[in-house]
Amino acid sequence: MSKNEITITKDDIVEWLKATAAVLDENAQYLTELDAPIGDADHGINMDRGFKKVMSKLPSVEDKDIGAILKAAGMALISSVGGAGGPLYGTLYMDAGKAVAGKTELSGDDLADLIEAGLKGVVKLGKARLGDKTMVDALTPAVEALRQSVTNGASLIEALHAMTDAAQKGMKDTIPMLAKKGRASYLGERSIGHQDPGATSSYLVLKTLSETIESRHASK
Repeated sequence: MSKNEITITKDDIVEWLKATAAVLDENAQYLTELDAPIGDADHGINMDRGFKKVMSKLPSVEDKDIGAILKAAGMALISSVGGAGGPLYGTLYMDAGKAVAGKTELSGDDLADLIEAGLKGVVKLGKARLGDKTMVDALTPAVEALRQSVTNGASLIEALHAMTDAAQKGMKDTIPMLAKKGRASYLGERSIGHQDPGATSSYLVLKTLSETIESRHASK
């Protein structure tokens, strides 16, 4: 199977954003429950509110290129999500958009570039590293798995599965970690034993991307 068998379209990206809004709405309580022991108990509520704002802005940019759509989503998140989540997720989408500015279709390599650019933006802004118990712990292995799979000639669907599996493992790996960034870091040893809500929402975003692309291209 050729790694170029599927081309991701602008419509795929729009549907991904719509599906993400639905998934975060469904998981708002779950994410907030994860946040309660180690944060401000508002991550799920904030992400849900943020993506409702993205949905309100989407109709005005649906006819634009993928970069513009993602940058608009990032700006909506920054303007509506409280705490650190707004700037971090906003930067994720805005920097991802910059990496594919002007494009209306994406290859597997483009998709890896997009997510990697978003991750780099998050790292630069939040100063978090792998192992600090943050969203970076889900995003970093996900980017690496996607990039490696695409480079090795896997189909895009296979590469997306590898990305999702890596993000899920990264998310679960935050449970025994000592938090070194954000509100959770104030708790010291008490942060150990809790799954990071930011890593969890990042996993959900990437899982939704994989599921959206697969469902839309399953018959092709």
